Amino acid sequence: MAVLEINQLTKKYGAITAVNNLSLTVEAGQILGILGPNGSGKTTTLGAILGIIRPNSGNYNWFDGKYGVHERMHIGALLETPNFYPYLSAVQNLEIIAHIKKVKNAELDRWLELVNLYERRFSNFRTFSYGMKQRLAIAAAMVGNPEVLIFDEPTNGLDPQGIAEVRGIVQRIAGEGKTIVMASHILDEVEKVCTHVAIIKKGKLLATGGVGTILNNDLQVDIKAEDMSSLVSLLSDIPLVNKMERHNGMLTLFVDDKLTAAELNKMAFNKGVTLTHLVVKPKSLETEFLEITNSK
Repeated sequence: MAVLEINQLTKKYGAITAVNNLSLTVEAGQILGILGPNGSGKTTTLGAILGIIRPNSGNYNWFDGKYGVHERMHIGALLETPNFYPYLSAVQNLEIIAHIKKVKNAELDRWLELVNLYERRFSNFRTFSYGMKQRLAIAAAMVGNPEVLIFDEPTNGLDPQGIAEVRGIVQRIAGEGKTIVMASHILDEVEKVCTHVAIIKKGKLLATGGVGTILNNDLQVDIKAEDMSSLVSLLSDIPLVNKMERHNGMLTLFVDDKLTAAELNKMAFNKGVTLTHLVVKPKSLETEFLEITNSK
């Protein structure tokens, strides 16, 4: 079931087109990473689908119109830097959020436990570290137990420990069956957390699909031999070698995942080619992202 359908959405700021004819569908249960460099239109897209920013053209549809004008009651969002009352405690701030959302049984302890802040629930917000503030903002987004969560760069500005904590929280939220839309420019974050990815650049959608679909099955192999000309000749005759690039005296291959390092080594040995370097690594989302964004 489609939770969100975006149809030809466009938003311009004067001569700048922040979102350009963007169409995208988000299915229930997906963890969609909207991936793109800074300034690619991620935040503008999220602001538009939340009704904060008015697009110039196009439209979007939440829950197939199931909730009518009350659709926002079923969406939790974290878009800006966390902003709460500094001299109120974590639980007091969440009580205000629950009052604004008109949520009676807010389960505040449950959400504080989810973000690892239950032990600090009576501490004033001003005493929190930036990572704790970010986690409290996630708890605030969970008030009302929404079906969909929208996070804009949820790990931005965090140290490695904070990034790991937020990543774990997002994964726990997804484990409860929630649909998550998360904008990020951090490739590693999307690869580790998301089930699906949409790559955008200058407001245009360049590619979308499952992370496993965007990541093709090619393996990257760095290889070197004493006799490089014989090695190139050998590799040119192997059908499973899809592409070869030469860098600083080394060959970088993109090969079908059916071709193992042991088989490559054996082929070279049987042809009298002595390998001096052989490293195999899966093709990363970073490689795929750079290929997609640099080619369009």
